[in-house]
Amino acid sequence: MAKDLHELAQALEASLDPATTREAEDAILKAEAKPAFSVSLLQIVATEAYGPTARLASALYFKNYIKRNWTVGFMPVCQPSDLLICEVQDEGGNYKLPQDEVNAIKQALIGLMISTPPNIQYQLGDAIGVIADSDFWERWDTLVDDLVSRLTPDKPVTNNGVLQVAHSIFKRWQPLYRTDELYTEINHVLSKFGAPFLSLVESTDILIDKSHSDKPLLSQLFASLNLIIKLFYDLSAQDLPPIFEDNLQAITSLLHKYLTYDNPLLQTVDDNEAGPLELVKSGIFEVLSLYVQKYEDAFGEHVERFVGSSWNLLTTVGTKSKYDILVSKALQFLTSVTQISKHAQSFNDEATLGQVVELVILPNLTLRDVDVELFEDEPIEFIRRDLEGSDNDTRRRAATDFLRQLLSQFEKLVSRTVFRYIHHYLSEYSQDTRANWRSKDTAVYLYSSIAAKGAVTTSHGVKSTHDFVNIIEFFQQNIARDLISDTGVEPILKVAAIKYLYTFRSQITKEQWHDAFPLLVKHLGSSDYIVYSYSAIALERAMALTNEKNQPIISPVDVEVMSAQLLEHLFALIEKTLEPAKLQENEFLMRCVMRVLIVIRNGVIPITDNVLLHLIKITGIISQNPSNPRFYYYHFEALGALIRFASPPRPEKLETALYPSFAHILQNDVQEFAPYVFQLFAALLEANESASLTVYYRSLITPILTPELWALKGNVPALVRLLSSLISRGAADIAQQNQLERVLEVFKRLVSTKTHETHGFELLECIISSFPPAALENYWTTILEVLLIRLQNSKTEIFQLRFVRLYHFISAKVDRVLGVDLFISICDKIQLDIFVPLYLTIIIPYTQKLVRPLDRKTAVISLTKTLTDSAAFAEKYKKGWAFTAEALLKLLDDPPVPAAAEDLIIDQDVDDMSFGVGFTQLTTIRKPVRDPWQEITDVRVWVGQYLTNQNHRLGGKIKLFGEERLGPEFNPLFAQYLRG
Repeated sequence: MAKDLHELAQALEASLDPATTREAEDAILKAEAKPAFSVSLLQIVATEAYGPTARLASALYFKNYIKRNWTVGFMPVCQPSDLLICEVQDEGGNYKLPQDEVNAIKQALIGLMISTPPNIQYQLGDAIGVIADSDFWERWDTLVDDLVSRLTPDKPVTNNGVLQVAHSIFKRWQPLYRTDELYTEINHVLSKFGAPFLSLVESTDILIDKSHSDKPLLSQLFASLNLIIKLFYDLSAQDLPPIFEDNLQAITSLLHKYLTYDNPLLQTVDDNEAGPLELVKSGIFEVLSLYVQKYEDAFGEHVERFVGSSWNLLTTVGTKSKYDILVSKALQFLTSVTQISKHAQSFNDEATLGQVVELVILPNLTLRDVDVELFEDEPIEFIRRDLEGSDNDTRRRAATDFLRQLLSQFEKLVSRTVFRYIHHYLSEYSQDTRANWRSKDTAVYLYSSIAAKGAVTTSHGVKSTHDFVNIIEFFQQNIARDLISDTGVEPILKVAAIKYLYTFRSQITKEQWHDAFPLLVKHLGSSDYIVYSYSAIALERAMALTNEKNQPIISPVDVEVMSAQLLEHLFALIEKTLEPAKLQENEFLMRCVMRVLIVIRNGVIPITDNVLLHLIKITGIISQNPSNPRFYYYHFEALGALIRFASPPRPEKLETALYPSFAHILQNDVQEFAPYVFQLFAALLEANESASLTVYYRSLITPILTPELWALKGNVPALVRLLSSLISRGAADIAQQNQLERVLEVFKRLVSTKTHETHGFELLECIISSFPPAALENYWTTILEVLLIRLQNSKTEIFQLRFVRLYHFISAKVDRVLGVDLFISICDKIQLDIFVPLYLTIIIPYTQKLVRPLDRKTAVISLTKTLTDSAAFAEKYKKGWAFTAEALLKLLDDPPVPAAAEDLIIDQDVDDMSFGVGFTQLTTIRKPVRDPWQEITDVRVWVGQYLTNQNHRLGGKIKLFGEERLGPEFNPLFAQYLRG
């Protein structure tokens, strides 16, 4: 055992070295197959002899292992032949690991959190958060008691481990919507943790006072205090805990004490990294902002003294980078305060506002030396901090938000005050343009800050401006020269000019953009990294800009004319260095490539060869080490656009060119890229209207059916699309290779999980549409058994809707020897007459709940054919025939109208929290909705014609059924349809 642990520790450490990563990962994967692998990882974490690197690597691997393996999705725990009598375990209640291993992990984790260094605690804390998502609190109801039992009044190291665990679990509440289940969990925690937590707060405060000259102990205590502040936020994020409200005076006094606290022993030498004091004070401001925004009725009386302390801090704190987050949080607190009219009144005075602008706003808007150094030394970091909408806490952004909030409260006073400073800085710049360029940058930034009205959107920038500004006039008088001049302009001012266009792009007319667009293209040739990057950013957003009628502001024809030159510029910039991490550093360039290809559409055909060469080259480089999810998302969207618009004329060419790169990614298990590659393979196949599968695609069938690929959640939607495309084109090949059963196994696995049930139905509909009925004859019973088990034991609203949609899909396809009578016969094989309750309690009620026009249209066709073509409904289910007719007439009361063809391409929001988690759809190749009944354009007309024709064929039986089986409410309306 000791030998195995030693070898595993060596492999974990070697996995961090790029030179030995592949062999080390193979060794770790072999160890994973052994029993209690996760416990072995924790043993390495707990053993100091293995060294800090191996222990950290083990903690990191443990975290990721738990994410993959803690729980498994819903699966029937039985054989297909036993489906009607087996039990189904709930999706959230089925551990993937043995129960004794689960128990051992839970028992070990809390102790390890107390005894390990902070960097390891952080990884273990993330793992605890994953476990808590599944188990807390009902399946881990001893956890809070365990945490409380380990708290001590005088051992900060122990307390810090406990508090880190608590924070890992309780921070999960912050973004959640209020539910009864959530509040039950919070109340469970507060009932056990609330009072001991406040006792710990008090004892920590006392210890800090006693230890003011003991630096090591004081540092540990401030680490405790930092976690305490985080927990104040966690526990208050949903609602103000009663125990906090009862002790609010003491809590606010403590917060104020440490907001104004200082001790030279806690000052850090590093000017760039925030120290213990800055972290604690920043956390306090976050709590204060939360309390002002959500609990002003209870907290309002305490606001004034915190405003005063904030003012003192902001007017005395230095300009060093280590204070940036603290300053940002302080400004965010003041912004929250000024959102409340009664508190904002303390600023309602010209002299006060003048001081606020001069002493608080301007110092944090003006470029510092450290900002200029960042511009020159770390340009990509400067861009990410500077861009509107970035989630970075920068002084400039926080000061701008505060200024805009003041402006919304006191427009005339603020605008008059700010314009004085704008004129002052512009005048200062005009006196010495070379020496005073920072003054102009401040003036432009100030003007932009007060010009914007309302939120600044990522799609349109500033959509509305204040009446007291003139965007175009200011640009022409003060900014245009910086954009036009080739020499004599500071790079930062040129960037400011480009950013002005980018920010106010919606305020610039189509004609003005016609003049500005070529200037931005020209600046792609700049030698300055930020200049050409901001040019790409502005160009991309300008090309995506539309007017109120959804028409592009920049003509696609104009873009197409210069597209070859523009793309060559962009690819040259991306490929300046071929080192993988550096090449994919600048996602803004690749986003611009993507936008050009989307805008010019078929205009890419003449330049396809060159674009294809660049994209294939980049694919090969970044697949060596994927490091920037945004870059490779835009890269694969660009490939998607190329496939969509260039593939139809010559699909074989693109298949042949792209297949080696894509195959290489799959063969080398580049997991980050696999979902994109599966989507692109599907798009290539769908673009090729050839009657049969090429050798490339036939070679994919067996590999993509391997269970390992489907085990990764992010792969599933893309694999379903690819497999569906292969089935649609190559059902005969799949049947010939005896792969149909393996395809059906995939369906059963997907439809048995709540996570993937919709993908299971999607695959099944493709199977039914593509395989000859004879090929499915022996499988119908098993297919329906799987679905009925879910309906019986673990149905969801979505599952029931998809089941009803599937039923109508089968019922409507009488021409494929399907239809409702086939469905009934399959049901009878499973259990005689089970169809009746199924039809009455699920199919009929949920038919009216179908929302998508195509689903409702399918239901109309299904119900109509049931009335005319079903022997069972004609002879056996006479009441069912009436219910069917009534359901049909209700659908026709609000007939489905085919959705208009939507050709817009909207790329994913990469700033969304969910971006990059699991599956990300490529919108350039989004699969269009296909209507199997395109010939039916007006369902009411079609129903009338079909009923009339079938009634004539059957010698008037349909009319007779209506008269005999329908009541007076529905009979006249049905008779109208029978008359055509």
